[in-house]
Amino acid sequence: MSRSLRHNRTTDFLLFCLIAGLTLACAQAVGWWVNQNIPLHGTLEWNGFVHLTHIRNHGGIFGLLQGHGWLFGALSLGLLAGIALWLFVGAGISRFEYACFGFIAGGGLSNVIDRLLHGSVIDYINLQHIPYWNYIFNLADVMIHAGIWPMILYGLLARKTTRNADP
Repeated sequence: MSRSLRHNRTTDFLLFCLIAGLTLACAQAVGWWVNQNIPLHGTLEWNGFVHLTHIRNHGGIFGLLQGHGWLFGALSLGLLAGIALWLFVGAGISRFEYACFGFIAGGGLSNVIDRLLHGSVIDYINLQHIPYWNYIFNLADVMIHAGIWPMILYGLLARKTTRNADP
């Protein structure tokens, strides 16, 4: 392995760690603020579209399997460890993918920390006036999506570009 390739992978892994750390810190700070300032099941109207409603999710995604949050926490820790290991030793991973995985890992780790500290995830973003939308989520969930969706699009577009380049 050449020195420049090793340096780039090291730099890219540090970028992943930086994004994950900042995402984790922001998500935990906002969750802490909500926990301190909005009573459980209380709502603070930010504007006509966004309300901050303090609830606790004792389950998983979309509130599934209430009371089994430990299962989602354990699964999340395993996936996060796998992502970090793959990024640390893997080859051919773009800087863009390192960045996207940073958002995913930081958000996922924030939800795991919520489960460990509070026994549940602190959710609070409550969007209004969306038909058939009754979900309340948190900044960590937003950051997970901020990493997943660009990576999916990147993968689809890269595949399309590769397919079009083939004779």
